[in-house]
Amino acid sequence: MTPTLTISRLTKRFQSVEALKSVSLALEPGRRAALLGHNGAGKSTMMKIVLGLIPFDSGEVSVCGSAPGSPAARTQVAYLPENVAFHSALTGEEQLRHYLALRGENPKQATELLARVGLGHAARRRIGTYSKGMRQRVGLAQTLIGRPRLLVLDEPTSGLDPVSRRDFYDLLDGLAAEGTAILLSSHVLTEVEARTDSILILSGGELVAEGTLADLRTRAALPVAFSVRPAPGHASALAATFPEGVEGEDGLLRLRGSQSEKLPLLARIAALGSAIADLDVIPPSLEDIYSHFSRRDGQ
Repeated sequence: MTPTLTISRLTKRFQSVEALKSVSLALEPGRRAALLGHNGAGKSTMMKIVLGLIPFDSGEVSVCGSAPGSPAARTQVAYLPENVAFHSALTGEEQLRHYLALRGENPKQATELLARVGLGHAARRRIGTYSKGMRQRVGLAQTLIGRPRLLVLDEPTSGLDPVSRRDFYDLLDGLAAEGTAILLSSHVLTEVEARTDSILILSGGELVAEGTLADLRTRAALPVAFSVRPAPGHASALAATFPEGVEGEDGLLRLRGSQSEKLPLLARIAALGSAIADLDVIPPSLEDIYSHFSRRDGQ
């Protein structure tokens, strides 16, 4: 399968600052990639290059088989910034009809697009009366014009309430199922942890980690946490069996072990049988993994 986005040995400098250092990656159709990194890591620079907004110094970039920023690429790419801006005097429907006309699409699609992002009820209200979350959804509706093959999203859930965020990711799931590739930058790691296919971690301009969450957990080799609740009357026996554990005020015994120790620890816990009332196994979170890899260059 030909990747929708291919970046090879990409380098970008701003005077003496090397913002991107030989970055290479590929994003295939229907895949959702989370682009993570601290402020200044190079995320915005990479997105601007993919969109054709700024040139790069060396390397190769292919967007839907074309050069970034070329007419062929622009017709197949959509972008949603963190803070969208629309004419406050226009209604949501009028704003979408305008963008549809600019793209040579049927303006009558405006109502359908707004309904798709949950704004059908507000289509004829002025955007000046919209909340920030509603304006963000107008931006999302705009990105859907023309069925783009690549979506570039920069902090797309900014200003959305929890229900709207869930609906937003449901919509992304549907687009990915239709073959749209999605490159999404976010600082809300708990959101992207469960709703993306791969993780890209930039640090100091370098791509320090790439892969699925499971891949990165294996590479990071961070410890696994266990939270064990003893059955009534068995707390002392549990503590004696696991002297390395830490007993909390909530009555739970907390254990930690390496990836290689996970199954042996589970076997030891299971051997206690009815002395155990409950057990939770807590793998390293995406936040733990992100911190691990982004610290490699001292960040």
